[in-house]
Amino acid sequence: MNELDISEDLASLRSTLGDIRAVVNVEKLESEIASLTEQAGQPDLWDDPEKAQQVTSALSHRQAELARVSNLTRRLDDVEVMAQLANEESDEAAAAEVRTELESIRKVLGDLEVQTLLSGEWDALPAVMTIRAGAGGVDAADFAEMVQRMYLRWAEQHGYPTRVLDTSYAEEAGIKSTTIEFDAPYAFGTLSVEAGTHRLVRMSPFNSAGKRQTSFAAVEVIPLMPETEEIDIPESEIRVDVFRSSGPGGQSVNTTDSAVRITHLPTGIVVSMQNEKSQIQNRAAAMRVLQSRLLVLQREKEAATKKELAGNITASWGDQMRSYVLAPYQMVKDLRTEYEVNNPTAVFDGDLDGFISAGIRHRASS
Repeated sequence: MNELDISEDLASLRSTLGDIRAVVNVEKLESEIASLTEQAGQPDLWDDPEKAQQVTSALSHRQAELARVSNLTRRLDDVEVMAQLANEESDEAAAAEVRTELESIRKVLGDLEVQTLLSGEWDALPAVMTIRAGAGGVDAADFAEMVQRMYLRWAEQHGYPTRVLDTSYAEEAGIKSTTIEFDAPYAFGTLSVEAGTHRLVRMSPFNSAGKRQTSFAAVEVIPLMPETEEIDIPESEIRVDVFRSSGPGGQSVNTTDSAVRITHLPTGIVVSMQNEKSQIQNRAAAMRVLQSRLLVLQREKEAATKKELAGNITASWGDQMRSYVLAPYQMVKDLRTEYEVNNPTAVFDGDLDGFISAGIRHRASS
């Protein structure tokens, strides 16, 4: 076996990791974790459940962020030792394992490097995604459900905790809409590039003539604001409706009126929640999402006013941002970044990192 020399690879990867550590500010992270750990250890923490939730959630997020960087440091040290052993024993199988591990580390570092581009005001926050069926009838409802599964699979592959907060099922197949919470650091900054109109072209399984059908799904992504950034909503500005949670086909999955729908009368924004077991929990969750939506709306209005004053009100993104083509050929293409792949099955199974990375880099360079 020829001697395995990975010194240049290690030097390059360690340099990249050093840049990432500087941007992430590991020392500050460690200090915040120590402070939050001390707060979490207080015996009276859960006397105030809301504050306790804030502390434990913040601690979990920061620990996860630090772990990603620390694990890479450990893996780089380990792969260096593996390479030394492979050379000492002239073990080709071990050398192949070293090369595989280097490629894996390089990919993870690339993902983390993209994260350093997420420096927006809300980028570090968890996210709430709403997916709605658009034009296209039953095919659109089915497509919306495919998109829901796609993002849940993506989150599962990355170990990101998710909660389906609400789902409205269509009559024949698929869903009318769904709302998902992604409770992970930088979930908003990462997923915000996925917002927009998604288009599917395929031979319709719901058309007896087997004709090609085009359908659409809309994806909205908002940051889930911390409790401290909530805005007050007077009771007079909301209407609260309660109803029984339901599953596919309208079958009751709850025997009490625990689901909650809140309508914000001045804006017409509607938020529904049926994930929790009690009406009180669903109302609290719905109010938090409503407050996040209103804060985003408020900031968007402020930004639009500034752009108008500056004489530039052109939107930076088009409505249709990605096409998924299943017939007459196989392709998924992002219309903003020109990134494309020829394996729609893998994309619908959650292989979205290439699209997300390209979107973040494109946004940073715009």
